[in-house]
Amino acid sequence: MDLSADLLWYVAIGFGAQLVDGALGMAYGITASTLLLGAGVPPAVASATVHAAECFTTGASAASHHAFGNIDRVLFRRLLLPGVIGAAVGAYLLASLPGDLMKPWIAGYLLLMGVWIVVRAFRPYQPRNVASHLRPLGFFGALVDALGGGGWGPVVASNLLARGNDLRLTVGTVNAVEFFVTLTASAVFLLTLGVGHWQIIAALAIGGVLAAPVGAWLVKRVRPRPMLGVVGALVIALSTRTLLKHFNVL
Repeated sequence: MDLSADLLWYVAIGFGAQLVDGALGMAYGITASTLLLGAGVPPAVASATVHAAECFTTGASAASHHAFGNIDRVLFRRLLLPGVIGAAVGAYLLASLPGDLMKPWIAGYLLLMGVWIVVRAFRPYQPRNVASHLRPLGFFGALVDALGGGGWGPVVASNLLARGNDLRLTVGTVNAVEFFVTLTASAVFLLTLGVGHWQIIAALAIGGVLAAPVGAWLVKRVRPRPMLGVVGALVIALSTRTLLKHFNVL
């Protein structure tokens, strides 16, 4: 890959992914991971790269959502510790598994996540305060996020929204907890794999940091269903391409 020709593209990916993530509470990790897998980056390296970039983007996003009053402190506390534990376990498992063996499974997981996002785009919900099963949800969301390089938002935010939790507080809180989930996964990846691809990390991070305040502002104004449909369709298309390339169809 000619990084000098692609850096602006990665900045644009980081900006667009964080813009959607900041407004909907999902899609940064899945979008970036799927694109990296499609470019031939091994799953563990792709996940480590995305999580390293997200240390910057999720920090900026959490600060922005806090500034706009989009965080539910009770929900934040109940998701935080299970999320940190799940991220550590997932990152350790992925770093211990062979990349070629995991690639089709991770691409398949991302494909299912894309389908799930599209389904969620067409499901109405009745507003209510969700208070049950939050700790298992936080653990599982962080586990699959570390294993797949994305998934915290689609698993956690979509689950909360489908059960009727407030959109603004769900997105803001999930983004805030994601900073700690990402930081934990990145620390484990750094200890077990090291982290390369710094040019890609920097480009993704720059785009994401620039978009973070805009996404936090948009969460009060965006219509989520059309955006969910677009994100889900993109993830499905890119994951399908990765699977077809793996099985030598393309």
